[in-house]
Amino acid sequence: MKKFKVGIVGATGMVGQRFVSLLENHPWFELAAVAASPRSAGKTYQQAIGSRWAMPSPMPQAAADLIVLDASDVKSVVEKVDFVFCAVDMKKDEIKALEEAYAKAECPVVSNNSANRFTEDVPMVVPEINADHIQIIQSQRKRLGTKRGFIAVKSNCSLQSYVPALHPLMKDFGVSKCLVCTYQAISGAGKTFETWPEMVDNCIPFIGGEEEKSEKEPSKLWGHIENNKIVAAQSPAITAQCLRIPVLDGHTAAVFVSFDKKPSREEILEKWAGFSGTAQELNLPSAPKQFLHYFEEENRPQAKLDRNLENGMAVSIGRLREDTQYDYKFVCLSHNTLRGAAGGAVLLAELLAAKGYLD
Repeated sequence: MKKFKVGIVGATGMVGQRFVSLLENHPWFELAAVAASPRSAGKTYQQAIGSRWAMPSPMPQAAADLIVLDASDVKSVVEKVDFVFCAVDMKKDEIKALEEAYAKAECPVVSNNSANRFTEDVPMVVPEINADHIQIIQSQRKRLGTKRGFIAVKSNCSLQSYVPALHPLMKDFGVSKCLVCTYQAISGAGKTFETWPEMVDNCIPFIGGEEEKSEKEPSKLWGHIENNKIVAAQSPAITAQCLRIPVLDGHTAAVFVSFDKKPSREEILEKWAGFSGTAQELNLPSAPKQFLHYFEEENRPQAKLDRNLENGMAVSIGRLREDTQYDYKFVCLSHNTLRGAAGGAVLLAELLAAKGYLD
């Protein structure tokens, strides 16, 4: 695999910082450019971040010395890189315009943003679940009039905990409906306890737009390509509540599920234990060896103990038992800025590289 030069658009935010950390010593990708708002442009990355570095490991020196580019100056970024990760904090219509500008400049965009998730010819991919959706890129390139350029996105961070647990059960048992309550970490809002002291000893029962994403985005992941667009799946029906809790990293989901054909507990555990996807088949560098991990202990998974499982790229499951209203209930956990955000986007980029879309 050739080494690809990578840019990060929106490099100073929480997810941008996580991208910088993940690209240090990556076997396929080399960080070549960082871009942010005009107020950061012209400074070194270290100067632009100042005291706001929020990652557990030190800032990589190679990134610290890079001069921050103006993210809106597409040409200055594109001439330095083979593709970009996008994690900007802007209005949706501005993000769509910016990502499309990069794509039309023949620079592939792997986006952490939600702005293009429901664009019909933009693949929204979890590599273990719907890797085949990247085939829509051919249609998207025709629409954009590009040869290399395109946009691919990852799904919302909260989905990454419970959708992977439902997916292996759908084919044989038919998931008919699902109720999910997510308990989401403050890093999902780009915050730490130092920058958001109001979250200490607190729980906020609302996260703007999150419940709609949690209910709608899975249908696109489970959809299919037809007539140059991705057609959403009609089932299962999902209803969600999303709460912000005082945890730094790790989104937890309490899941209630009913089936067309109710499986035994042993059948569910067998499906989870045996599940792997394209990411594992291709042995992508960021892919977990075992995607789904089940804990028999009654008090697991826990964010503090289990969020970093397999470098934060695995999903933890526990407390599977029958329910009085639904067929079963269980609890899931995933690391929201690794599997759920930057790590999931890096894994998607690895899939695109392995399949030749970044050549």
